[in-house]
Amino acid sequence: MPASRQPATNPLRERVVVVGAGVGGLVAACELAHRGVDVTLVERAAEPGGKMRRVPVGDTWIDGGPTVFTMRWVFDRLFDDLGVALDEHLRLQPLRVLARHAWSADERFDLGFRAFVERGRAIFRTLDEPFMRSSRPNPVSLAWRVGLRGLPGLLGISPFTTLWRELGRYFPDPRLGRYATYCGASPFHAPATLMLVAHVEQEGVWAVDGGMHRIAQVLAALAERAGARLRFGCEVREIVVEAGRARGVRLADGETLPADAVVFNGDVAALGAGLLGDAARAAAAPVPAPKRSLSAVTWNAVARTAGFPLVRHTVFFSDDYPAEFAEITRARRLPTTPTVYVCAQDRDDDATAPPGAERLLVLVNAPADGDHHPIPAEELAACEARTFRHLAACGLQVSLDSSATQVTTPSGFHRLFPGTGGALYGQASHGWQASFTRPGAASRIPGLMLAGGSVHPGPGVPMAALSGRLAASRVLDDLRRTRPRSTAPWPKAATPGGMSTP
Repeated sequence: MPASRQPATNPLRERVVVVGAGVGGLVAACELAHRGVDVTLVERAAEPGGKMRRVPVGDTWIDGGPTVFTMRWVFDRLFDDLGVALDEHLRLQPLRVLARHAWSADERFDLGFRAFVERGRAIFRTLDEPFMRSSRPNPVSLAWRVGLRGLPGLLGISPFTTLWRELGRYFPDPRLGRYATYCGASPFHAPATLMLVAHVEQEGVWAVDGGMHRIAQVLAALAERAGARLRFGCEVREIVVEAGRARGVRLADGETLPADAVVFNGDVAALGAGLLGDAARAAAAPVPAPKRSLSAVTWNAVARTAGFPLVRHTVFFSDDYPAEFAEITRARRLPTTPTVYVCAQDRDDDATAPPGAERLLVLVNAPADGDHHPIPAEELAACEARTFRHLAACGLQVSLDSSATQVTTPSGFHRLFPGTGGALYGQASHGWQASFTRPGAASRIPGLMLAGGSVHPGPGVPMAALSGRLAASRVLDDLRRTRPRSTAPWPKAATPGGMSTP
């Protein structure tokens, strides 16, 4: 996508620079520009999307990041507030089969359950308003928001037991603990609260015409339409901090973009590592390598398949889930027998294969050590052999052609998203306190706000969108407080999406 046109700036309008065109940054840019702020969004990649990237393979594109569209209401409300309808810009196809699971050629299961979903619904309702749409809750503020009536529900979210243990109460095979990997966590350390993902899925899972990357393209177009300037191929080297406040950014070519506030939509680990300048280190605490979420090895491929009836989303579980995660999280190596996720991007519910080759994203979990332990070529080749051998054992034959395959390792993800080691979801959601230790929208540096999957409310496309809305709301509050008395008052805006910002 080429850089946008550069409309003339109004010196009386507050200036905000948004760093990063992931979902959170795009949403923040849309919100702020729509409310009259002078917004410049800078992105070092050639197009928007961030982790919601697309990968070129031959003469086609394949989604190389998130593959699931859920929590549609987040985007319905966002588009509503921007004065447009979601259906005017995105074509969504509902999926009846949320995911197909396999353990062998004879053991299959299409997702569908009742008691577990009811439990997930109760957890979601308890946490939706007071936690996910709150700026940065803590245990005390969460209890205060739910009130006395809500305390029984709060006690019922199971924060002190693991997802693996709680799943054992509902399923004879708790390997359905894949909900933990949605946010890059191990089911043996993640809190059972993540059962709420079951309710999110039951509310609806959609396929996006044009792929998930289409969402980023639409948000970028809406931001431009609202007046934001989008600059791609534009790397930020430093967040400029003057007198203790963020005052703009300095680009790799030396250009400085002054601003009244900055929204950083990158992984907060990059700030703590000093990759955005020494002054910005104070914005957020660094994320120690052992606390990183999972990374992955992915194969984006155009390949012929046969045998197993793939649907859009299929998970092929390993024989020994505990051993798999012990290898990843403790031994810090690729698993001997990996669980394999396959997104067949040209299929829907009926498992009908397209004629000829089809587009696939094949993924196995990996430790986020890409900054200091690149995977040797022979180890990667062995992992590939084990991965596709496991698929074959479950009945799926994939004719992989190296000339039509793009492989991304933790080191590759680290290069794409500096400071992360390849971690795809920020800090791992391990233990009951993890959700309260993610940074909120307001950083420790005045005028510097944070958005994206590494901050509250967490990873995933809808959560990143919510973080962008929270960051925009905090920017507006901040500009309102710091606006000189001699100028016209900043128009009071309701917190977008009904979110509270204490």
